[in-house]
Amino acid sequence: MDTTLRDGEQTSGVSFSAAEKLTTAQLLLEEVKVDRIEVASARVSEGDFKAVKQITSWAKEKGYLDRIEILTFVDGDRSLDWMQEAGAKVMNLLTKGSLNHLQHQLKKTPEAHFEEIAYVVNKAAALGIEVNIYLEDWSNGMRNSQDYVFQHLDFSTKLPIKRILLPDTLGVLTPDETYTFVKALVEKYPDTHFDFHAHNDYDLSVANVMQSIKAGAKGLHLTVNGLGERAGNAPLASTVAVLKDFMPDTQFGVDEKSLYRISHIVESYSGIRIPPNKPIVGESVFTQTAGIHADGDKKNSLYVSELKPSRFGRRTLYALGKSSGKANIEQNLKDLGISLPDDDLKKVTQKIIELGDKKENVTREDLPFIIADVLDRNAVEPKVKVVNYVLTHSRGLKPTATIMIQIEDHLYEENAQGDGQYDAFMNALKKAFAKRKQELPMLIDYQVRIPPGGKTDALCETIITWKKGNKEMKTRGLDSDQTVSAIEATVKMLNLT
Repeated sequence: MDTTLRDGEQTSGVSFSAAEKLTTAQLLLEEVKVDRIEVASARVSEGDFKAVKQITSWAKEKGYLDRIEILTFVDGDRSLDWMQEAGAKVMNLLTKGSLNHLQHQLKKTPEAHFEEIAYVVNKAAALGIEVNIYLEDWSNGMRNSQDYVFQHLDFSTKLPIKRILLPDTLGVLTPDETYTFVKALVEKYPDTHFDFHAHNDYDLSVANVMQSIKAGAKGLHLTVNGLGERAGNAPLASTVAVLKDFMPDTQFGVDEKSLYRISHIVESYSGIRIPPNKPIVGESVFTQTAGIHADGDKKNSLYVSELKPSRFGRRTLYALGKSSGKANIEQNLKDLGISLPDDDLKKVTQKIIELGDKKENVTREDLPFIIADVLDRNAVEPKVKVVNYVLTHSRGLKPTATIMIQIEDHLYEENAQGDGQYDAFMNALKKAFAKRKQELPMLIDYQVRIPPGGKTDALCETIITWKKGNKEMKTRGLDSDQTVSAIEATVKMLNLT
């Protein structure tokens, strides 16, 4: 069960719009192929209510309504009324899984709490609403008040419910404890379906997930990119890879090739950037940096594991920097269709090492320019030159750009408006290329880097990722003006396509 849209939204600073929730829900069920999704908490906001109505309306048409779940509360009829208005049919009822929470937060006896739970569950069943029960703070309950946990389960497993959901609410469990606690419940209640819900406060969430499955848990709660409160939840992509490679008897339907795509969509919607070294979905996790690794890959895949990038619709890249050897550079030149004599290759390699020592970032698309510089050749004959441009930005008026551009032997002058100066520049550029019946590559990512503590005149590096057909490229520009650095990166792209 994916809970990105509910628990993941508890990440500090994250709030999905109704449209973003609907799109993500559709992708998770139809493309990623998770079994269930938890999409909101009842009674939290009008925005959540609107999002759930849209999701349940779509899910009903598609036959997915029993796969849409809502976190609800032991609050008499209020969550039930909300569920009915929203059109939802599965509720995950939040109850207290530790005596500490029960006594200090609710200030109630177990018997009083159970009576209120029974009312909600029985009323839901009468309304045709399926119920799963969360035992909030269950992990601490098992550590400190096991008698209460078993008292709760003795009572709740006799109610008309489908699943018991076991959250490590504060992310405090060790793998050994996870196995021991889940195993104790599975053995005592063999006919009950238990889900395990891991948090990552000690960076043990995936290890705990593995142990919960070994102990007999039948379901897992995961989030895209590990989003969630504090340190987050168990991440979907890593968990899927681990289960497939180390627990092959586990059955699930998630499509591995969809993980990178959903990860980057959620990154965009959440505003939480994916660390480059995040397993499976990070930009650099399938990038070989050391030259010896690239050489080993050529000589019988010596540095290849079961985590092959092709599984996830990705490919191995070879980084360029001070650790690069000739093999790294040869691989990148091969992708560009360039070959060099051995002596020239050594000179280019040395230049890249020097740039790396200065902490300069080098991309594959920079190679032709480095070759031209080092070997004093016109390795790249600029087909496109920006002869001149004027950018305007006025309060209350749309930014405009007027450009004069030379494409091969022809000059073009175009003017366009845009949502910003760079957007206006790109719109004018598209006009010029349209006259030649040419389309520009699609801009799919735009990153700006400014040194920490940089002043207003600090150099700004803009890295743009472009896509044309099935091929992607990154180009970068460097200038104290962000728009100018973006234009530099764009001109590099124009001369590489």
